[in-house]
Amino acid sequence: MKRIITILCLAVVAAWAMAVTQEHAPRVKYPGKKSYSFRITLANKKGCGYSVEKPRQFLSAKAIERRRKQGIALDSTDLPVSRNYVRTILATTDEIALVGTSKWNNTVVVNITDTSIVRDIRKLDFVKDCQRVWTSPDSIVPSFKRKKVMDKFNEWDSLKNVPHGLAHIQIALMKGDKLHERGFRGKGMTIAVLDGGFANADRINAFKNIKVAGTADFVFPRSRDIFNETDHGTKVLSALGMNAPTVYIGSAPEATYWLLRCEDQQTEQPVEEDYWAMAAEFADSVGVDMISSSLGYNEYDNHYGDHKYREMDGHSTLISHTASMLASKGIVLVNSAGNYGMGPWKKITFPADAEDIITVGALTQELTNAPFSGVGPTQDGRIKPDLMAIGSPATLISSRGTVMEDMGTSFSTPIVCGLIACLWQAMPEKTALEMIDIVRRCGDNYDHPDNVYGYGIPDFTRALKIEN
Repeated sequence: MKRIITILCLAVVAAWAMAVTQEHAPRVKYPGKKSYSFRITLANKKGCGYSVEKPRQFLSAKAIERRRKQGIALDSTDLPVSRNYVRTILATTDEIALVGTSKWNNTVVVNITDTSIVRDIRKLDFVKDCQRVWTSPDSIVPSFKRKKVMDKFNEWDSLKNVPHGLAHIQIALMKGDKLHERGFRGKGMTIAVLDGGFANADRINAFKNIKVAGTADFVFPRSRDIFNETDHGTKVLSALGMNAPTVYIGSAPEATYWLLRCEDQQTEQPVEEDYWAMAAEFADSVGVDMISSSLGYNEYDNHYGDHKYREMDGHSTLISHTASMLASKGIVLVNSAGNYGMGPWKKITFPADAEDIITVGALTQELTNAPFSGVGPTQDGRIKPDLMAIGSPATLISSRGTVMEDMGTSFSTPIVCGLIACLWQAMPEKTALEMIDIVRRCGDNYDHPDNVYGYGIPDFTRALKIEN
């Protein structure tokens, strides 16, 4: 075991060195003209071309069935934005591109090279608001060539007679191993992973057992290959879906996954909230049951669009307003608390403040709160985080296909998300809101929750016995 720990420590050092190398890599001039993205808020949905009576035109059969099972009626927020309005906006100039839309927020994001056209857009009678959310950077870090991946794990990575292998501690802490032993491993559940990229997840042999339904990219400009972007999503996916007995089994090895890129690694600007909303709505439309999001925002480049503590009410920001709608659509969102506990911000980030979601903080291996883990409460006094799991460090699989450790609420989050999926598999009659309540109630701090540990460490065998 000491040898394994030594190897894991070396892997952490290697990962840190790679991150530092990339951060200080030579930058190149941003390609193309200087451009700007604007979020246009529409007044209504006249001319959208759809009706709630015909949901199959804009929702998958799985999304419709999820609503039916949970007794959720479709409403105007489910309707896409007006096609007529989008056409009118795009007709204002030749140098305009549609970035995307959000039907839940009734917004359109466009990219333009001439900001003078914004005056004309604001004069349109169906436009409520128009604000800049992105400015192209002067330079970017070019894409890196893919690294060689390992064909197989090392012999010493295997823990004989330990089915979950090196993931055992982080799974067993929440009695997730007992859920798996009873046959609840996420089968039939679909999880969307919202992240910035999934480096080499398509090439690593150990990832080939993960059931991936599809991928989508919502970042402007679109990536040529989401599997050649950041490895952050790769590590998150490993914590969820990996299925390599005696080496590493994730928290939901039999679930199905959508890999959605909505984080821009080149800049940090308010438009990322729009990307996140687009990804969440896409996830809804294809019928996912859960979303694992290890993303959070509070401060942006040049402090343009920075958020304030007073906005932390689950609705004031676009991203949190979107997140707060997910349970009402039948989806459980599990979101990271954020890693700002040691900085001046200290608190959870957005959308971790959203209502009716599970926000996850990070524990050390001694089961104390990791000092970087963001704390609550929300501005309106709700307990946050909701649950805690090991994240300082968590054991993961790297983009080279090796066992490694990394720290962050980013990695405690998918561990919890996957186990909730397994629990929901065992309780298919429950609604999203009921599942959120159940997992809070099975926390070891439920009787006296606080804003550091929330409701505590969940016990998923206890959750099996909880009836609403």
